Amino acid sequence: MISKQIATQVLEKCLITGGDFAEIFEEDCITNTIGLIDSKIENVLGGRTYGIGIRIFKGFKSVYAYTNDNSLNSMLDTAYKAALALGRAGDEKMIVLNNSEITTNINPIKLYPHSVNCQDKINIMKKAYRSAKEYSSDISQVKISYSDKEQNVLIANTEGLYVEDSRVRTRLGVTSVASRANENQTGFEGPGACKGFELFEDIDPEYYGKEASRVAYTMLNAKNCPAGQMTVAIDNGFGGVIFHEACGHSLEATSVAKGNSVFTDKIGEQIASTKVTAIDDGTLTNHWGSANIDDEGNPTKKNVLIENGILKSYMIDKLNGRRMNKSATGSSRRQSYKFAPTSRMTNTYIDKGTDKVEDIIKSIDNGLYAKKMGGGSVNPVTGEFNFAVAEGYLVKNGEIKEAVRGASLIGKGSDVLMNIDMVGDNLAQAQGMCGSSSGSIPTNVGQPMIRVKEITVGGRSEE
Repeated sequence: MISKQIATQVLEKCLITGGDFAEIFEEDCITNTIGLIDSKIENVLGGRTYGIGIRIFKGFKSVYAYTNDNSLNSMLDTAYKAALALGRAGDEKMIVLNNSEITTNINPIKLYPHSVNCQDKINIMKKAYRSAKEYSSDISQVKISYSDKEQNVLIANTEGLYVEDSRVRTRLGVTSVASRANENQTGFEGPGACKGFELFEDIDPEYYGKEASRVAYTMLNAKNCPAGQMTVAIDNGFGGVIFHEACGHSLEATSVAKGNSVFTDKIGEQIASTKVTAIDDGTLTNHWGSANIDDEGNPTKKNVLIENGILKSYMIDKLNGRRMNKSATGSSRRQSYKFAPTSRMTNTYIDKGTDKVEDIIKSIDNGLYAKKMGGGSVNPVTGEFNFAVAEGYLVKNGEIKEAVRGASLIGKGSDVLMNIDMVGDNLAQAQGMCGSSSGSIPTNVGQPMIRVKEITVGGRSEE
């Protein structure tokens, strides 16, 4: 990574047109992916990306440039051209950088992926494949993906920061397709963590293979879901994707600072049921969305967003913090050096409550149990969403009945928060990738089982 001396020269060049803050983000990243379809390895890809991003502030104005040439002349030229976008050249300012060491590594790694033989990775994939394929003769296709990433970063800025970090992530993906006649249904599982290959000491690939096929097979044999206003129980883990999409993005300073959020200027107000406490925590050991520092070099934090229904804080990056006159919260993230950072989620979840899962189900006379959620779409300004239910069941007289497919949950994030009237004690988290203005990043979503007393369920009539 670039030396402190070189970083200092580049940062001084950044401020030559009157900028009041500048930052360097250097990244050296190795990625590996393997794809398997129907017992055959389809691809084995490895790559290395390297580059340096340079960002300059002048008041509320910001300019971002990047290069993958780390020669001093190239970096000085990139910095100078970026600075010229903010004004005319003048005198350089003196910068002093200080070593800022990470004192506690929250993501210790036991088996770095580069030290593991490719065949060992493939063997894990084949275990998941066999388990998925053997679940039922109706499983027509199984796709397995494996990926690992080792990212080393250096962040330096004109406030004196000079800090390095290493991030390692590993993930397994299983997609099962169940088919009969012209009908196909899909199940997916994607466990991952901020771990090396030791991830597979903690998780069972065969379980996830079987689980993906179970969902596909169950939905193949399900009837169509009826539509209407219903009471809905949304299960733990990936069920938290609704809060992530419909509410979490609206609590990022990226939206809040510009007034493009329904939650702008509502700190201290009740925006959710008193049952709801929501947290974004980038400090959870070895979790998928965790890091020692964010992509501006700030230590990650446990940010309580909503406490007993009251809005307590937002997720804030440096630039939007200026606009809001608030401090950054360790929430600034980016996909790579090609993206300027902004406020993003890390591990975001509704905290566990005191209700028992069985009591939540028993409380529903006629409704829906959404065991697994799928993808969806959200309007970030209004919070209006539409999410598919990947696995659902009707609930009648307090009992889970037949499986239903084609269900979707339709609503508005702010309304759903107020309509959560039971929160279970079985908190779990699940892994996903989140896309926004600073690219695609790994995030955890999570919650215990919750009950939404009324929400619109979209369905389709039986043919």
